[in-house]
Amino acid sequence: MTEKKAISNNTKDGESSELVIERIFDAPQALVWKMWKKPEHLMRWWVPKGFSIKVVTMDFSPGGIFLYGLQSSDRNYVWGKFVYREIVPSERIVFISSFTDEEGHLARNPMSPTWPREVLNTLTLDEHDGKTTLILRGGPHKATETERKTFEDAQAVVRMGFSKTFDQLAGYLVTL
Repeated sequence: MTEKKAISNNTKDGESSELVIERIFDAPQALVWKMWKKPEHLMRWWVPKGFSIKVVTMDFSPGGIFLYGLQSSDRNYVWGKFVYREIVPSERIVFISSFTDEEGHLARNPMSPTWPREVLNTLTLDEHDGKTTLILRGGPHKATETERKTFEDAQAVVRMGFSKTFDQLAGYLVTL
């Protein structure tokens, strides 16, 4: 299986960096798309190693919410959610990601109190020769300057996390 991994940082004049992650999966676009819209698939790859995931709700539609908890080996939960803003079937998902409490109310990142409360993400998929290019763009939304700086300073860690997450997705795709 051949895959391309590329991660870059684009900075516009006077604006904070936007994190851009590109990954090519050796799978058709329809299959990669399916991995984002069904909880039974997200549960197999959208979870860090050493954690389990609890899906509270998944409404994959504009205005819908994916609320989940990641449970560590010490049995503690970190809660998060996506609020879907735009969905173009098989091509594009725009969503806000946030840390939350168990009920889905916005909360601070338990590991970084100055992390942006909301991150606006745009995911696009494009197929060529049976392989799918996934591009994920994300950046702080409604953030303070301190939150923007925290996001910029943490990009190496975020890149590593997404690389591992997308490695898990690639491994899961091979099983289907």
